[in-house]
Amino acid sequence: MGPMNRKHKTVAEGRAKERKARAMASAKAPTVERKSRPRDTITARQVSAKVKTTSVLRRVPLQGRLRYVEMPGLEGNVCAFQLASTSAPILIEAVSGRMQTLVPGDVFLGTPGNRESNIVLVGGVPEGGLTPEKSYWVISESGIVGELVTGTQLANRFLGSAIYLGTVVDDGGRPLALRQFAVPTATPFVDHGAELSLIVGTGPEVGKTTAGLALLRTFLAQGHATVVVLKATGTSSFAEIANYQDYGAAHVFDCVDFGLPTTYPSERADMDRFFDRALETCLAMPADAVLIECGGDMLAANIPTLLKRLKMRRPQPKVILAAADPLGALGGSQMLRDIELSVNLITGPCTDTPASQRRTQSLCKAVALNMAGKGN
Repeated sequence: MGPMNRKHKTVAEGRAKERKARAMASAKAPTVERKSRPRDTITARQVSAKVKTTSVLRRVPLQGRLRYVEMPGLEGNVCAFQLASTSAPILIEAVSGRMQTLVPGDVFLGTPGNRESNIVLVGGVPEGGLTPEKSYWVISESGIVGELVTGTQLANRFLGSAIYLGTVVDDGGRPLALRQFAVPTATPFVDHGAELSLIVGTGPEVGKTTAGLALLRTFLAQGHATVVVLKATGTSSFAEIANYQDYGAAHVFDCVDFGLPTTYPSERADMDRFFDRALETCLAMPADAVLIECGGDMLAANIPTLLKRLKMRRPQPKVILAAADPLGALGGSQMLRDIELSVNLITGPCTDTPASQRRTQSLCKAVALNMAGKGN
């Protein structure tokens, strides 16, 4: 073997011995566990001190410094939004009930939600929730935000483009939601036995609330000192709650009190427990009378589910039907009879004139009375 070959062999053997020594040292050394850092770190951001709060959050105690995180905005969660620079100023309800103005750039707190109004607009939460930094629409005066499907001029006062910033979280980083602050469940449920009246309508703006207020005043005049009102279905509205309070109701509840901003979309699968909680809360209260008003038409806002759950507790409530015309009153009466509910009184625009009132009574075989003071 030549000198050069012997030299290369010696170097190779030396390197092999070094590798073997390092391997043995490594085997004897104690194992050190390395903690990996999370790939995605969620950073909470401070909500502006000048933030405006909407009435849909009236049950949520928002105090101190508020923070939000960029995560999908889900129905009923407390979320931060910013009115887009391209939007015109809009009017929405504050927690106090007064109408407040939002101007472009204002940060406000509301919640994602759904709405299906025949005369105002249709919109809602997309599958998977709202996406941070994406634009959506304010779809109710109470501060509900979602995608806009279609709208009418009746929505112009509150309809505005808003950017979703994120979901407000508590000190532990958990999202705040309406359901956390809902009215406690009446356990065990015991029906107090108060007189029960139910108001349903064939559509929007047919006099349901007018009938409810007139009935409330009648109860009070008859000596029913404590009247409980449940706005059972539809879209939350502080103004409608305040209206019943002004007329003398002792307690007024709507969907927000039981954890939802609205009872839309129709035919959703999670409404049995929701309506059970609302009905049992009201029926268990020590009241002289309970008045339930259903917002929207009789086929929308999950009213069929409400009626089914109500009949399980009170098979024969007193039913007031509000209808736009005699034909609508006839159809509504028949639908209620099909589920074994008898109409005790018919009201609404179908009773605005003596001729229409007589036709309604003749078709429906029920008392028709204009509770707005027209036609009588």
